[in-house]
Amino acid sequence: MNVATVRPSADSSIKSIGFIGFPCHALAPRAQERDPRSNCGATRLSRPIYNSSGHLCRSGITTWICGTREPSSPLPNWALSPAAVRLRIAQPALSRQISNLEQELGLKLFDRVGRRLVLTGEGEQLLGDCRGLLSCASAVVERAQLLRRGDTGTLKVAASPQFIEAAMSDFLHRYAQRFPSVQVKLIEAIAWSDTLGMLERGEIHVGQNLLGAVRPGDPRFASLALQVVELLAAYHAPLILGKSGAIEIARLAAYPLLVLDNSFVSRRNFNATCRLAGTEANIVFESRTPHTLLAMAERGHGVAVVPSAVRIDRYPLRIVRVTFRGKPLHEPWPVFWDKRRHMPSYATAFCAMLAEYVREVFPISRPSEPKT
Repeated sequence: MNVATVRPSADSSIKSIGFIGFPCHALAPRAQERDPRSNCGATRLSRPIYNSSGHLCRSGITTWICGTREPSSPLPNWALSPAAVRLRIAQPALSRQISNLEQELGLKLFDRVGRRLVLTGEGEQLLGDCRGLLSCASAVVERAQLLRRGDTGTLKVAASPQFIEAAMSDFLHRYAQRFPSVQVKLIEAIAWSDTLGMLERGEIHVGQNLLGAVRPGDPRFASLALQVVELLAAYHAPLILGKSGAIEIARLAAYPLLVLDNSFVSRRNFNATCRLAGTEANIVFESRTPHTLLAMAERGHGVAVVPSAVRIDRYPLRIVRVTFRGKPLHEPWPVFWDKRRHMPSYATAFCAMLAEYVREVFPISRPSEPKT
């Protein structure tokens, strides 16, 4: 049974709440024959009405009176005549439609007391339920209006653990101040393969990783650069890797290295640079968590190779920049989204605000000051 709202006209004699119905088939022709001014505030229908299961309503009754000038008044006793006039149908036809509706629902909705009708207990309950449905329908329209404004909705973002720690944890407060009605759902993604899968399946709006994760010219994704991320080497104080705050990768490769595994773009870039330098890295431990590498380095197990987005200041380690032919190893760190999918305006604003924030706070970790 479909549900609709009918509001009484200013001259309507019905001031309370009850059941009425529209005929699905005969109403449209009659609407053409009658004077338009005799509509009495009722909504005209030009086609059959179907119920929620997709079938034509057998009873032809699809409407409850939910508009009322006296919503706080008790449920009434009322006659069919005013309702029939309001619907522009004959009273016997209205009686027949009420009977058909009761048969279709398998419920007795009215009791007849003399020449008047009163709602049964089941009828009162069903009327209350229909009011709730109409209220929800009205709320959906209001919600859609808010969504069209572009400052209300849900935003799903995938980011690496180190980026969540370094930037997201504080940035989300700033974003919430500007978009208090947007719910940000943050998803931890360890490797680019995780982020890529979520983007392709449409499970997230925005994903963060190194630019090298996506092939140049990939038609599926658009990106916005946040900041350049450098590769750093963190080591325990007794070691001396570089007095100038930097170490060449060919020299670094000889030390016992603690590195991220091959699922990380930064690791694959490190491997490629080693090949360009004609050297093989002495890797003694791999992990998917940068802080595990830093903890191992703190205990003297080797040199941790991590991106500058990782917070290293919590560990008593010296930090130097990794270079190749005198130039720092670095990679742009952008956010990605699927170009084929609509981006809400609050998602676009999220990316722009995040880029501005990252420029303010990055790099999270810097080379240590040279010892004098």
